Amino acid sequence: MEIPEHLKKLYAHWGKHARQQLLHSTNPNVDTETYRKVLAFAEKRMYVWGAKTRNEERPYSDDIVLNTYRFCNIYRELDRQTIEFHTLLKPLVHNKVLWIANMFFCRLIANTETIHAIGLLSLNEAHNRKMCDALRILPSPKYGTPYVFPISAIQKSPYPTREDFFCVYIPSIAEKLAQEIENMEDVSVAEAVPVLCKALGFNLKFHITELLIDVAYQYPEHIDLYKPFQTGPGSWITISKLVPHSETSIACAILAQIQTPTFPLLTYNGAHIPLSAENWEGIGCEYRKYIHLSKGIGRKRIYRTR
Repeated sequence: MEIPEHLKKLYAHWGKHARQQLLHSTNPNVDTETYRKVLAFAEKRMYVWGAKTRNEERPYSDDIVLNTYRFCNIYRELDRQTIEFHTLLKPLVHNKVLWIANMFFCRLIANTETIHAIGLLSLNEAHNRKMCDALRILPSPKYGTPYVFPISAIQKSPYPTREDFFCVYIPSIAEKLAQEIENMEDVSVAEAVPVLCKALGFNLKFHITELLIDVAYQYPEHIDLYKPFQTGPGSWITISKLVPHSETSIACAILAQIQTPTFPLLTYNGAHIPLSAENWEGIGCEYRKYIHLSKGIGRKRIYRTR
């Protein structure tokens, strides 16, 4: 499935990922039956994305669960909010400090409408404090919920509210975060997360993980998404079943090294974009959701055409 032209231009990492060398046709550490089931789910989800991209009419699949409920894409770059954030911040990519401040800001707020309502951060404190005031009086709901922000982590700090933390603290620490990232060369997300959490001064590992993935999309020389990738609680069960005798961040990297010749991979000018460790962590989460919904349990987010 060839990547749409506007997404080829939006992200800077495709060329690097198209050169990724896969090592195994199979791997003895991987549970074969679980792998077959999970990959079959991922394949059906990719075909749903293809059908939607071609503006086909529903149903997109013969799978009632995939037709009824919302799932993230197999490649995170195809998700609507990721596209919106990277499109909004593309003009800032030549100013890494400002880009990092605003990408972290976007991921923390996780609501595109809120971002458009109050604007983007600058490196001017007076400007950012005005944004803080505007965010404070914005009616709820103004924050998204990909990862619920742990307000308890900041309540005893000099920035005890979301508004202060997002609008004042984040731009003040952005240069330090940018310097840490600048010192990284093909570092794994699993290795980079604790470094950035320490630099930030707060253990926001899920939000830092999101930021590092975005960094890999625009500054691919720093972060390698095919290396160990820590798993969230939604993905842990699936990944542990896929590679039962490995630590889950290592397991994601093992899965990323297996060739998938029949899988409908994205292609960049005809070259395959193999599934990365980051992709596998996301697949693990979505597969767990799929199994729960197939059993009539779990959070039911109904798919609606936008």
